[in-house]
Amino acid sequence: MNMKWEETIAHYAKKSNISEPLTGKLTSLTALLEDYLVHNDKEPLRELAANLPDQAASALDQNGGKANRELVEKINSLSSDEIRGLLRLTTIFFHLVNSLEQHEIIRINRERSKTIDVENPRAESIADALRYFKEKEMSYDEALELFKKLDIQPTVTAHPTEARRRSVLYKQESITSKINLLENENLTPNEKDAYLHQVVNEIALLISTDEVRPERLTVEDEVENGLFFFSNTIWETVPRLYDDIRSAFSQQYNKTPDLPIVLRYRSWIGSDRDGNPNVTRDVTWKTLIYHRRVALKLYLRDLRMIRRYLSVSKNFVEVPEKLQKSLKKDEQDVPLSEQYKRPYKNEPFRRKITHIMHRLQNMLDDLDQPEQEILASATYRASDFGKDLELIADSLKESGLEDVARFGDFNDLIIRAKTFGFHMAALDIRQHSGRHESAVSELLSAANVHTDYESLSEQEKVDLLMSELRNPRPLAPVNAKLSEPTEEILNVFRLIITLKELDENSFGSYIISMTHGVSDMLEVVLLAKETGLWRMENGKVESEIDVVPLFETIEDLDKSAEQMQNILSNPVYKEQVKARNDFQEIMLGYSDSNKDGGYWMANWALQKAQLELGEVLRENKIDFRLFHGRGGSVGRGGGRSNRAILGLPSISNNGRIRFTEQGEIISFRYSLPEITRRHLEQIVNAVARVTAGEGQKPIVEGDETESIMNRIAEGSMKAYRDLIDDEEFWPWFKKITPVEHIGNLPIASRPVSRGGKKGLQFENLRAIPWVFGWTQVRYNVPGWFGLGASLEKLLEEKPETMDLLKKWYKEWSFFGTIVDNAQREIARTHLLTSQMYSERSDKRLHERIIKDFEKSREIILKITEQEDILDSRKVIQNSIAFRNIFTYPLNLIQVELLNRKDSAESEEELQQLKQLIFLSINGVAAAMQSTG
Repeated sequence: MNMKWEETIAHYAKKSNISEPLTGKLTSLTALLEDYLVHNDKEPLRELAANLPDQAASALDQNGGKANRELVEKINSLSSDEIRGLLRLTTIFFHLVNSLEQHEIIRINRERSKTIDVENPRAESIADALRYFKEKEMSYDEALELFKKLDIQPTVTAHPTEARRRSVLYKQESITSKINLLENENLTPNEKDAYLHQVVNEIALLISTDEVRPERLTVEDEVENGLFFFSNTIWETVPRLYDDIRSAFSQQYNKTPDLPIVLRYRSWIGSDRDGNPNVTRDVTWKTLIYHRRVALKLYLRDLRMIRRYLSVSKNFVEVPEKLQKSLKKDEQDVPLSEQYKRPYKNEPFRRKITHIMHRLQNMLDDLDQPEQEILASATYRASDFGKDLELIADSLKESGLEDVARFGDFNDLIIRAKTFGFHMAALDIRQHSGRHESAVSELLSAANVHTDYESLSEQEKVDLLMSELRNPRPLAPVNAKLSEPTEEILNVFRLIITLKELDENSFGSYIISMTHGVSDMLEVVLLAKETGLWRMENGKVESEIDVVPLFETIEDLDKSAEQMQNILSNPVYKEQVKARNDFQEIMLGYSDSNKDGGYWMANWALQKAQLELGEVLRENKIDFRLFHGRGGSVGRGGGRSNRAILGLPSISNNGRIRFTEQGEIISFRYSLPEITRRHLEQIVNAVARVTAGEGQKPIVEGDETESIMNRIAEGSMKAYRDLIDDEEFWPWFKKITPVEHIGNLPIASRPVSRGGKKGLQFENLRAIPWVFGWTQVRYNVPGWFGLGASLEKLLEEKPETMDLLKKWYKEWSFFGTIVDNAQREIARTHLLTSQMYSERSDKRLHERIIKDFEKSREIILKITEQEDILDSRKVIQNSIAFRNIFTYPLNLIQVELLNRKDSAESEEELQQLKQLIFLSINGVAAAMQSTG
């Protein structure tokens, strides 16, 4: 057998019903990769790549059998060098396929856009939301008021779920973009030939680049990676979102409003210190400076372009008096040299922009100075910048150039200034509640207030904390020698003052991981008081900090409403909320709740928590924002963000929302402007709809809905806990998955576990590598396990419940979303692959998982009324079928490498195998388009 690799790809793409345009691009890509291999004397590798899928397809068709044994024997016979070459080639292939699929999404969206009109806007667009509002007889003023309520804050985090290096991302995107360009019929032969040469060159560079970093990322690396997306796609796309909002209002109401800012970004990169000792006080300061430097450079670039554009002469328009006054003041504060005075003598708008540029350039130059000098020189604030831009806009309108001010590049700049300020994204600080308790305990001891604070009961702690908060004196004596951890905690609070002094918008919220009670909140308030961020005088509080509880475990989610009632009823904390304009933010953790209680229980516990929190907050007349700590994978709250938002309960939605964007989800959503724009319009559509109260099923305590959902959740959690609490489970999981190797991947600055004397254990393993491990071996347990056992028992007792579940699936957004997410994870589960891993250990737990899988699959098919999983999502179904043929050999290679590592006879061999296992993890992650 010696077929061409491109023929193999074309055959299985067609067999899997991949669209013709995407099949053509896949074939073109493979032909180019194949040409590279042939011309670089890599014929054996080309043959392997071309022939293994056929053997894999036969093995999958037979569900094992003789073809599978032959495939396993073939893979086991490969040398380390052959495996390395195959892993690198297949990983590159899958990453490029993923990128081509993104371009296919863009192509499909563009095709659909050609058929839309006012009456039939694109589904899930902003125009679609406004058309719906208009059909519901919502007036223009009411629709605009609703948009003024929107406060959407995506929050970028550095959670370690992106295995690719940025240099690899660059090359992948460049290659696939040029493959798309090659299809342009207007290219001349010379242009086409030039693009082909560029693609071939970049393929050579990509194949010559290490996929795995030589060493672990630093926090500074993570900050740089995050800012790459902010300074490119996000910066370019945000103004286009407002074009869409403006256009939607114009289409549906024939009016174009002055738009409110509905979207601002936050970031945890460089400021989230929970479990990451590498994030220090100085690292967070440097992060803000880096943010500021990038923002100033981008504004200078945009202003330079706008200065060329705004060549308005006072010889032809009347210069408004306020602009003239402003220019006189600017000339005193930042005088222009003759280099600018002469050419711009008659061009007041260009002169004004030049003065602004001088101010920004001076600030940029000062960022190389020591901290205090930076603070002293930061006299021109983001608010001043915004006022200057508004002055220019008003002056343009007075000069008869209203459209120049309201549309185009200058308006884009105003939107960016309002969205990004000088800080790009406000930094949140997160820390574990235990760290605060230790610091407070030490401070109380140093002040001779109490020598063993941590031994007190919750009520005793609260009483003591309230007493100290009412006491104006500080706790720490001037010459107190505090421990390094406590000093670091206090320095972080002092840093918040410095951040706000430099830029009042640069700091977001202070988030407390593992919030269990009122004392956890008051401890942070006490630390804020100790450092000058919080003051109480005559019972009145002045506070410069929002304190945010994070509820993560199933138990904490169940108690969250009760806890918030206790927190909001506390006399001192009540004053804290009052000082923050009666506003409270609350964060909900999707990762640890799933790891703790399994898929269905986590989703239902989160839904109930939001219902109950909404009631408590509204009863207390508190303005609030819920912050959803969602991961990339379904097992960590992932899936389509807009569908998840539409499934949220109405009572907990007031237009304000935050959600995390992390790992490979960032690179998927923010690598290409068209994908970013679609993502943001879907988010705005969903938040607008849910704020208007669309499609939410009211849940009343004690009603049939709550009773059935509670029972499903409790049954699924019992099945899940029975699995993971099995005394043989953890040794089995560590044996069959590459979880211990995942912990050593150099993909993030944050440790993979929370430490502990016993090494890596289930209890201290973070949720990301937990899900990552299951994904690698194709079980995907965190995305569905427990449904079968729970639903089977319920339906045996009450068969008529199936009709209700079918009804919920069609009519209840929340229920439909969690069922669809589970069926997607079931579709991505591959039992033959999992079985090959399970043979490395006892098969008893494998058989237990399979039993629940078959039950879950069968019941989901009945609820969704499909013949096969994902019949209603054919594009995803076809993609999985296509990928399985090429992923299965990757998994078999990983199994073989794990076996070889177990029997390695020398340290040199062991290290070589570990590197190959890293490559295999990257390869499977690329194929699955998912890590953790």
